[in-house]
Amino acid sequence: MEFIKSHPARIYAVLVAALALVVHYVPELPSALILALAAAVLGTGEAVQRAEDRKTAGAGEGIEDERQGDDQADA
Repeated sequence: MEFIKSHPARIYAVLVAALALVVHYVPELPSALILALAAAVLGTGEAVQRAEDRKTAGAGEGIEDERQGDDQADA
């Protein structure tokens, strides 16, 4: 579970690539199924983006805390 939390964008990319291959090599899939999967992929992409944004924001907060500590040590 920790791997999933650490690398959601990589997992998402692999799943989307696999889905594209399946759609290409199995042409008899119903178009309704393909459209539903496309909608699910877009929704999952939004969730992955938000997870990455939280990680980025958390990393920025850590940098701010370190800078404040350095400023206090200089005083």
